[in-house]
Formats: sequence, structure tokens, C-alpha cells
Amino acid sequence: MRKFNVAVVGATGAVGEELFRVMEDYDFPVNNIVPLASARSIGNKINYKNKEYSVLELTHTCFEENEVDIAFFSAGGNISEKFAKYAVEAGALVIDNTSHFRMQKNVPLVVPEVNPNDILGWKRTGIIANPNCSTIQMVLSLKPLDDLYGIKRVDVATYQAVSGAGKAGMEELVNQMQDFFAFKLSDSKKEQFAHQIALNVIPQVDIAQDNSFTKEEMKMINETQKILHKDIAIAATCVRVPVLRSHSEAITITFNEDIDIDINEVKNVLEEFENIEVIDDLKNNFYPMPIISTDTDITYVGRLRKDLYSNNILHYFNVADQVRVGAATNSVRIALKWIELEND
Repeated sequence: MRKFNVAVVGATGAVGEELFRVMEDYDFPVNNIVPLASARSIGNKINYKNKEYSVLELTHTCFEENEVDIAFFSAGGNISEKFAKYAVEAGALVIDNTSHFRMQKNVPLVVPEVNPNDILGWKRTGIIANPNCSTIQMVLSLKPLDDLYGIKRVDVATYQAVSGAGKAGMEELVNQMQDFFAFKLSDSKKEQFAHQIALNVIPQVDIAQDNSFTKEEMKMINETQKILHKDIAIAATCVRVPVLRSHSEAITITFNEDIDIDINEVKNVLEEFENIEVIDDLKNNFYPMPIISTDTDITYVGRLRKDLYSNNILHYFNVADQVRVGAATNSVRIALKWIELEND
């Protein structure tokens, strides 16, 4: 198999660091690693397969100079907006982890298990967009259920870990908990979140929109429709919770009116779908939780139950590691699927 020169923009960030771990786990066909970051990170070391690579400065010429074939971008939308074009001009495939390109009509938005053929549209811009982390784990469970019964509406409430705000978000939670046990929580810094996150939940992720939803909630709505190629009615409420890693989602699906849900049938199609695992034994206290999903590449589904009043409504709980499944792993899976499709 051909091997590739792989650049990671944002190499020292939480997702960037995870990308290296995931590539190693998946034995990605790497010829050379090109870690890229801002000037202040120059000289820092990245370890990949027991070999050290020095972090280089992200510039408009670095992709051509290092003959980059695949460039993972995970350093923020402004960086992607400014530098992705230089990677494309140098002949690289860009897989972008930010929100900048997701809703552009000519850019594929991909979860490989759900819409792999959309990858074929990469040549229009040289870019494939990685969806929002909450969207990825949700559509992974929606796809087999939509194929089974036909989804009419989705209502979702998320319970999002602080690592969704990066390393700084995790540090803020840890520092506030330390201050709590030192009896000085009232003096603790609140910089990453609008309110104290320790021992609290915040029913706002991202900025408010004119329609009273947040930007994060609208991402889930718009991205899900684009990935599934279907104008499903969706309502989302996104909540930040004091969990370090892995997002949880309580999902309610309304199917077409003539559907009478069979829970065993639902379990079967979910269990058979790639990278989903069902944990559903309420009587014995078995169900998805962040401590189960963290550091895995699986989306866990449980608490499956039919609505008490309508035969066509399903409720369940959905958990995945949003740094891996929701970012790094999905990006690597996109790249691997791209390689497979290009070799066909």
C-alpha cells in the first residue's frame, strides 16, 4: 500500500494529540509525519511509533515544502479558513475538524459508516469536512434506524463533557474541583464557560442565535440533515456537564405514523451497524456511560424503550468519546475510506 506524508495542523492541541494516537492504533499508512502549530510551539516534540518529530510552524508554504499528501486541520475555524487553501494548492487532501467548511454545498460532510460515497465529492474543493462531535455520534445511531423505519423527527438533549472546550475546558473543571475541596470555589476562575462548571450543569453550549437556539444546537440540526440527505425535523438542547470526556445524548425518534416499533428489531439493526455497541439491561444496571466510552472508538446505545403513548416513538441513550469518535477517529476513518475509494 502507498504510504502518505501526513500533516496535523494543531498538533499540540487535544484533538491533534489524539489524531496521532488514533493513527497509530489504526496502523495508518504513514511515510512521514508533519506536526504543525503556531510559532510558539516550534521545537516541541511529537512522538509517533517511538519516533520523535519536531513541531513546525504553520505557514502558507509548509505543505508544499514537506510534500504533504493528507492534512488534518484541528486548530480552529479561522486557521482552516486561512491555511486550508494552501494545503489544497500543494496537492493535499484536507480533512477539516472545524465548523468552517461543514455547510458549504460543495464540501462533503462525512461520517464514513453513514455516507461514505459522499467522500467521492472531495475533488470539487480538495476538502472533506468532519462533522460536529455531537452530530457524529447521533447520526451513527440514526442511520440504521432511519433505514429500518424511516425517521420523521428527532428530539435530542446532550450532556457534553468539558473536553469539548479543549484542554482549557478540562483544566477549568479540575481547578474548580480542587478549589471546592480547598473551600475557595467562590474565588475559582471562570474563563472557558459562562458559569461555574464544577458541581453544575450549563444549558448553553456555544453562542445564542436569533431563534433562541445555540450555535451548537443548530450545528446538530443542519449537519444531520446534510449527512443523511433528508430534511428530518430536529430539535436539540445542548448542555455542558462536569464530565471530563465523552458526550452523552438522550434521543427521542418519531418514525412515520404507520410504524409499530419492535424493540428487538431495533436492537438487532443497531448491533449489526458498524462501530455501534448496544448496552441495554436496565434491571442489572447496564447502560452506556462516559466511563465506558472514554478512550474507545465505539458509540454505545442503551435505555432503548418504546414510548408509552405512541407506537411510532422510540427513546434511547447514546454515549461516545467525542475526542475520538467525535473528532480524531472519524477523521482517520475518513482518510482510510478515501484511500480505499481512490484505490478502487
